[in-house]
Amino acid sequence: MFFKQLATKEASLSYFFGCAGQGKAVAVDVVAGDEDWFIAEAERAQVRITQVIDTHVHADHYSGGRERARRTGAPHCLHESDRGRAKYDFLPLRDGQVFEVGNVQVRVLHTPGHTPDSVCLLVTDLRRGEAPWFVITGDTLFVGAIGRPDLAGREREMAGVLYDSLHAKLLNLPDEIESTPAIRPAASAAPASRANRPRRSASRNAGIRHWRWTRPPLSMR
Repeated sequence: MFFKQLATKEASLSYFFGCAGQGKAVAVDVVAGDEDWFIAEAERAQVRITQVIDTHVHADHYSGGRERARRTGAPHCLHESDRGRAKYDFLPLRDGQVFEVGNVQVRVLHTPGHTPDSVCLLVTDLRRGEAPWFVITGDTLFVGAIGRPDLAGREREMAGVLYDSLHAKLLNLPDEIESTPAIRPAASAAPASRANRPRRSASRNAGIRHWRWTRPPLSMR
């Protein structure tokens, strides 16, 4: 399996990963203007992009996912709750859905709260084993922080929804799983911050274990 991260000037993070052996890949949270980077990386790795996924409809930047999908012929994927809201065709994702990209398995976790359509992607490299390696958390869970629940103008309601998503879908994952968010911890962070990418290392600074150990228990008041 290969894994690449792109840090954008807006401090967001995009991801490109897949199976080089079977020539398949996924692009996640593409920012408008960065489409050529994904084309170049796909050509370099000699892979075909089979899915373009946005973890949610973004409010802090223009998505390049739809354009990226158009240029490659791959489906643009959003959570199924965006039916009727997105004014274009997309491939709907559902909670618990599993798809394979060569020897890479991706499980969709619907984690509403930051937005109603937020999803996380639990990724397993089947050549390493059956245990998941990392989870792409979008704007749901960051390094030392969580996503804002106030964008829909229903702060208390969405805060409760986010609380449930975190506890039911993410914080109960095994400690060793790495978390890879869609935004760097700070705008001044290094473009390829080690704290924001999965890696084969004894240091798990961006893992679920780190989040549990360094943050107090979440509570609703």
